[in-house]
Amino acid sequence: MEILFSGICHSDVHVGQNDFGSTQYPCVPGHEILGKVKEIGDKVTKFKVGDLVGVGCFVDSCRECAECKSNNENYCLKGMTGTYNAPKTHGGVAGNQEGKTWGGYAASHTVHEHFCHQIPEGLPLEKVAPILCAGITMYEPLKHWGATVPGVKMVIGVAGIGGLGTMGVKIAKALGHEVVAISQSMKKEKLAKEKGADYYVASSDPESVKNCPVKCNLILNTVSVDHDVNTYLPLLRNGGTIIQLGLCTKPLNISPLILMSQKKSVAGCLIGGVKSTEEILELCAKH
Repeated sequence: MEILFSGICHSDVHVGQNDFGSTQYPCVPGHEILGKVKEIGDKVTKFKVGDLVGVGCFVDSCRECAECKSNNENYCLKGMTGTYNAPKTHGGVAGNQEGKTWGGYAASHTVHEHFCHQIPEGLPLEKVAPILCAGITMYEPLKHWGATVPGVKMVIGVAGIGGLGTMGVKIAKALGHEVVAISQSMKKEKLAKEKGADYYVASSDPESVKNCPVKCNLILNTVSVDHDVNTYLPLLRNGGTIIQLGLCTKPLNISPLILMSQKKSVAGCLIGGVKSTEEILELCAKH
């Protein structure tokens, strides 16, 4: 595929700076890739030359384990192959000779058809690429925790009103939920409400937290710097869940007493499989 657009994800910054201690230099980041098919192999049936296609955060998995067969290739029990900075382990990835994957900050890309996505008509191409990481990162927890079931109405909190957060506000609103935007200060209130948030909370202000008129079923925590997650717990209703999505580099400290006494949970979620990614592309095209 000829690469037309590649999003810049905060994960790219983490890897570029070796924040996780696993970067193999030289490294070519980029896992929000949009392009046009230029060549296909003789066994390809999913695409034809000229199709607009997308590639997200992984480009291979074993496709045989229980997770892969449940459309959760991102949790492949033998290890998914990341779009960049990953060893080529399952035989379905073409590219460089160093035995590792290159990403989308490039002119072209070669990938197995299973891990490539058809782009729905009508989407502005320059805005599609981030759906393949930021979009699926926000959609998958909503799907897993029941917020994509037709007719189900929830209050969804989104902590961190940046690239992920604004995407999450729009997706949760498109699914018909009430949305609480949560940021450290009041600076992003206008932005959050323009994106569709019904309520806004400044997490550094205890009065702002206390005065929020609703409690959240779920809080999607996109904050990727070290922070105090306990600040968000009062915004959860009993039985609610905070889902960590931001890649913090240090452990989170959580009050077990609050979790126990109010049946609250803290969980994590990592992108989504091929099927879920196709679902979020369709949802974005619809809205």
